[in-house]
Amino acid sequence: MVQGGEFGRFGAAHRVIAAAVEARAFPAATVEVGDATQVLWSEALGRLTFDADAPATRPDTVFDLASLTKVLSTTSIVMQEVERGAIGLDEPVSQYIPAWTGADRACVTVRDLLAHSSGLPAHRHFYDTMSGRAAIERAVCATPLEYEPGTRSIYSDLGFMLLGFLLEDRVPLPQRFTALRSQVGVVEDLQFHPPTHWRRRIAPTEQPFRRQVVIGAVGDENAEALGGAAGHAGLFGTAAAVGQYARHTLQVLTGKVGAFQRETLEMFITKRSDVPGSSRALGWDTMLPTSSCGSLMSPRSFGHTGFTGTSVWIDPDRGLYIVLLTNRVHPSSANDAIRQVRPAFHDAVMNEI
Repeated sequence: MVQGGEFGRFGAAHRVIAAAVEARAFPAATVEVGDATQVLWSEALGRLTFDADAPATRPDTVFDLASLTKVLSTTSIVMQEVERGAIGLDEPVSQYIPAWTGADRACVTVRDLLAHSSGLPAHRHFYDTMSGRAAIERAVCATPLEYEPGTRSIYSDLGFMLLGFLLEDRVPLPQRFTALRSQVGVVEDLQFHPPTHWRRRIAPTEQPFRRQVVIGAVGDENAEALGGAAGHAGLFGTAAAVGQYARHTLQVLTGKVGAFQRETLEMFITKRSDVPGSSRALGWDTMLPTSSCGSLMSPRSFGHTGFTGTSVWIDPDRGLYIVLLTNRVHPSSANDAIRQVRPAFHDAVMNEI
């Protein structure tokens, strides 16, 4: 049963988001909280922009999910490829990406890319001077490493670009994701390249480095330079669609047959203990009391955030998921008030469970 709102079970969490909209932390937000079998609370708050006459946010408002792409698409497809034996986690990246050469990176594995421990930096503005896979793949492979692989973790879009290239050597990423989406049980409202008829319900965002407002075009400029679908960004979707993915994940963890095996999922959501100071699992991030998920979720909780103001967190011990989608980058990505909103919101939800 869907419940919540100002006076419902999740009233405190509602008030956190309503206050954030009022304080202009973001114009639009949709939330969904649920367990493995049902939605417990779903709500839409705010308007698509800060304009007084802007359309109201609706439950079917579509958001640029940004880096949720890394877990919903790329990591999930890698899990399936590992199960098929097509990808080895501990195989060198050079086995799959021939341009990945050099003594400093010969030891880097697929596992390192997933755990953000490959030595690659966080970001580079490749889109300034190039477009297309061939050019950007060469540029990523030629990028100097910032640290010795495996000795630390720096969250890196570049590593997930390489994972996307690796997967696309078999089937184009959007096509791969469409097949996965069907297995997860998401019928629609979660895809790369949002169709034109979605435009009226897409929350506007910003391409942060070009300072351009966009609606329906990916906000990440490197993903745009790669055609709008990449290993690190490009997915658009609704809170309900992301919630369905989270429910499917919880169901797999309880032993039900799903898009991937329970043992594989457990491996991917377990924090790597061999990377000093890292909270990263494989693709997923894990719970820290200082993280975006607040301080009350179970230690085994795992999740991810997106630059545009999106997040999904899953607590397997309590059998709970929490989705928060916003367009905090509209009209400007300089607005980082969501940093305080996220933990307060998750703690308010957990206090009701």
